[in-house]
Amino acid sequence: MTTASQKPDAHIYRMELGPRSYDIHIQPGCLDDVGAAVRRLFPEASRCLVVSNEVVAPLYLDRVRESLKGAGWEAHACILPDGERYKTVDTWSRILDALMEARLTRREPVLALGGGVVGDMAGFAAACYRRGVPYVQIPTTLLAQVDSSVGGKTAVNHPHGKNMIGAFWQPKLVWIDPEVLRTLPQRELRAGLAEAVKYGLIRDAGFFRFAEEQADALLNLDADAMSRLIYESCRHKAEIVMADETEQGMRALLNLGHTFGHAIEAMTHYQAWLHGEAVALGTRMAARLSERLGHAPEGTETRIVALYRRLGLPVDIPAFPADAWLDAMGHDKKNISDAIRFVLMRSIGDAFIADDVPEEDVRELIASY
Repeated sequence: MTTASQKPDAHIYRMELGPRSYDIHIQPGCLDDVGAAVRRLFPEASRCLVVSNEVVAPLYLDRVRESLKGAGWEAHACILPDGERYKTVDTWSRILDALMEARLTRREPVLALGGGVVGDMAGFAAACYRRGVPYVQIPTTLLAQVDSSVGGKTAVNHPHGKNMIGAFWQPKLVWIDPEVLRTLPQRELRAGLAEAVKYGLIRDAGFFRFAEEQADALLNLDADAMSRLIYESCRHKAEIVMADETEQGMRALLNLGHTFGHAIEAMTHYQAWLHGEAVALGTRMAARLSERLGHAPEGTETRIVALYRRLGLPVDIPAFPADAWLDAMGHDKKNISDAIRFVLMRSIGDAFIADDVPEEDVRELIASY
């Protein structure tokens, strides 16, 4: 654990959203300072609820509660089962039960200590309890640090689709300690890298080259490489959210690979692939579709797949009937009317939204695998 005197300088990015603005604080070793940080935000509050899961809580809950206690907080806890398959209304309702039992007021915060599933459900509970209470993101997975903790999307899954029930509810603070990644399973780390690489594919070819050049350093959790990856990912996410907070336009670019990826997750009942792995597979399919429709140059898919292989991500597309693919994608919340919305690429670093891809082309793409 890093001591206060050894702690590197913080990298802070400000999400500017008027009265909903907040800081994204990135600093190795900052987990033990979260109590004081939350106290500065809510100087008159006394209670809070920490939402975590059965994997993260044994590792970090005591440290967070000790930090909160030192800053004068009465910290209650709600521990959830771990895994995407538990991202349901029933599990979410357990957070509401804990909030009721803790009797939090409208000015007392929820703290989400965990990965994307914990963050999404805790944020959605905060959005609904007493018609909205504040919450703080303390992401402990790379995927959550580079993506899901930033931007205010909260939700639970439904049998008919991923994240179909939710709300836009911005946190009051995102508190990122990259050192917690040292306890992250290697598979989870790789899945998070897939979400980070996505920003390079969408809007920053230089960032994609950085991932290519630093792949080994990132897998080894090199401090400098990882800090840059997290900061640049948060910056890209924040810039897009500030331009389109509720996904009326360009924010949909962040869904590169997600239309196919969410279908993969749904068809495998959220048990075969981690979210980042499904996004990697979906991005490969989006790249091939971009090439086949004449938008992206030949070799785009090959270069992306080469990086995914270096990062240890899956690249083999699962086999399902075309009708199953189309049905799963038809339930995706990003679709407009009955059309299936895709994010495609003109090149690495230049993505765009396509609402008019013919079904025949999608069927031919699926058959090509």
